[in-house]
Amino acid sequence: MIKIRQFTIEDKDAVMQLWHSSNLVVPWNDPEKDIQRKINVSTDLFLVGELDGGIIASVMGGYEGHRGWANYLAISPGYQHRGFAKTMMAELESRLKALGCPKINLLVRNTNTEVIEFYQSLGYTVDASVSLGKRLIPDN
Repeated sequence: MIKIRQFTIEDKDAVMQLWHSSNLVVPWNDPEKDIQRKINVSTDLFLVGELDGGIIASVMGGYEGHRGWANYLAISPGYQHRGFAKTMMAELESRLKALGCPKINLLVRNTNTEVIEFYQSLGYTVDASVSLGKRLIPDN
């Protein structure tokens, strides 16, 4: 059984390795900076999953009082397709709901059909919205 707990700074290297092995790291997102930015705000919804003495899962959640967000859901390649992603999302959703969060949002690249289908299997739907973004810090 996977043990889900809040991220600690000691998890940083293992989480970054997990993100790299799960192909979540892209040139415009520096995982070390993303983790530091999350730590600077709050780690209460930044969750890791442990199994067999190591971190095999993560999800970085957030809530600003209006909507919840999920980022960096990752399962180590050797542990995928065993229900751990569903378990991680269920835990994040439970914690968000306990905070009074009415809705959770997440972004998936439109070319990543397997992940879109995974989220749809959890009850997520494609919103009739357009995601807009603006870089405030040019180097990511």
